[in-house]
Amino acid sequence: MCGFLTAFSTQELCVAALRTGLTRMANRGPDGVGEWSASNTYLGHRRLAILDLDDRAAQPMLSRCGRYRIVFNGEIYNFRSLRERLEREGVRFRTNSDTEVILEGFIRWGRDILPELHGMFALVIWDDLQQRAFAARDPYGIKPLYYGRFKDGVLFASQVKAILDTGLVSREPCVDGQAGFWLMGSVPEPYTWYRDVSVLPAGGLCWIEDSRVASTETWCDIQSIWRDAPVCNQDADLVFKEVRGHLRESVERHLVSDVPVGVFLSGGIDSGALAGLMCDAGAEDILGVTISYSEYDGTKYDESPDAAIIAKCYGIEHHVRRVSKQEFLDDLPRILDSMDQPSVDGINTWYAAKATKELGLKVVVSGVGGDELFLGYGSFKRLPQLVSLWRSLHKIPGLNLMARQAFRVQAALTQNPRWYLAPSLLKDIRGAWLLRRSLMSPTDAVQAIGFPGTSELTPEMLIAKYGKAAHGEFPQDMQLSLAQLESTMYLRNQLLRDSDWASMHHSVELRTPLVDAQLLKNLQPYLNAFPRFPKKSLLANSPNKPLPSVLQSRAKTGFSIPVYQWMQEVTSESRGPRAAAWAKFVASRYQ
Repeated sequence: MCGFLTAFSTQELCVAALRTGLTRMANRGPDGVGEWSASNTYLGHRRLAILDLDDRAAQPMLSRCGRYRIVFNGEIYNFRSLRERLEREGVRFRTNSDTEVILEGFIRWGRDILPELHGMFALVIWDDLQQRAFAARDPYGIKPLYYGRFKDGVLFASQVKAILDTGLVSREPCVDGQAGFWLMGSVPEPYTWYRDVSVLPAGGLCWIEDSRVASTETWCDIQSIWRDAPVCNQDADLVFKEVRGHLRESVERHLVSDVPVGVFLSGGIDSGALAGLMCDAGAEDILGVTISYSEYDGTKYDESPDAAIIAKCYGIEHHVRRVSKQEFLDDLPRILDSMDQPSVDGINTWYAAKATKELGLKVVVSGVGGDELFLGYGSFKRLPQLVSLWRSLHKIPGLNLMARQAFRVQAALTQNPRWYLAPSLLKDIRGAWLLRRSLMSPTDAVQAIGFPGTSELTPEMLIAKYGKAAHGEFPQDMQLSLAQLESTMYLRNQLLRDSDWASMHHSVELRTPLVDAQLLKNLQPYLNAFPRFPKKSLLANSPNKPLPSVLQSRAKTGFSIPVYQWMQEVTSESRGPRAAAWAKFVASRYQ
């Protein structure tokens, strides 16, 4: 896990400016810094040493033939088996790193190396002979990869702020990116907060020729896995056996490391099941990290008692880290500085990573993605019911009118204008998802942008962009459609991005065994059967010793932090609807 910055220009580059951008990512890679440059090409890298701790594995890494150089951020969990294949083809390796495996694989297989890489990654490879570069990103988009356009060329980097700190790229705002933030609480791909900075899409690749992005394409679209999932008529025992086996394989892959691996222990099914599976995979001396707040003592939002039950069940050393309001206020400037783009989430992960760093750990496993994969949100049941009900009511003129009036009343009572849009959004599952996930109404989102050039942006355009047209085709099963939406929108744009910036600020590598393209492919034959296993029972029972029944039956609360309460005590900007007010406070720091 690292950070890198590359630049390609038609003119001679200012290395000092590029080093400023690379320095921005010092926390991503405190174990080493490397650079290579020609007159109009630059590759810079900050290293967090996880595999092959020796300096021989430093980057930018030059190929044995001397033609290629690579910078890479992430981990390839199956690199040893790929290495063996390459060795059978005559490749001799100088390191024990996954970086060299990627580089030598690319030399022999070209872009066809990408489907062979099981893990999380963003990479750039420079070809000195053809004077062009290749860039790619993992299928889920776990690792970020941004590119910024400037007059004479293009920059690629692991952080938006690193690109901006070079001073080469404009800070002019992006209407689509900022509108998406106000609507959804995070900036949706492929946009960023800034006009001239874009995201290389998840599962995307591109070639950089003549100092510009010459072509961009998708090499892996995980949406097709849900869309093409076959009908599963297998009995429950067989489905459970197969799912359990693939989960174990994924967890075992994610334990590949030359340093100890800990686990974020929230007290829920996702992290609890992973803790049990880590033990089943032979992990020893596991440290479990739980965050708690005095404001939540004795309430359902206090995760520490349930996390303690899990730790005792699996014999894990348990560390509960208390966070106070004063610590949060003291840390707030650092939180906002590490937040690469505006987000309404990520603070809990920031503190969990802080606690992990305090314990001396570099690598931690997170249960993020469990709800999206195993249909864990209550909306997986409620939204299909709501869409079906609305479709029925829509056919009856009298009831249709009464329902519309009920939505107006609901909007007035809750002071939530999104309910005014319910009649149009509830026509399909995508619109229902937007109604549930959106931070504010499209009308309010347009008004919140607050800079010239947005007069032509209408609420209807936002609904079309983020609620419908942007997501492609969907399965007929509405629950699988929601799984696809949650995974390619909320998980990708919010949870994974927040996990990256929040953990890397503390030089901690966060791994996600439940967000894994290979796991998803392996589970495809059984996805249609998942609705038959409520409350994520497939996951909860997957360890040799299943999660205690008291935890499996617990009402879902999710990660929570009393940030709104704290902010109301220190600024008037936090008053009003809580999440929207927090968004306003955060966004004001990016203007």
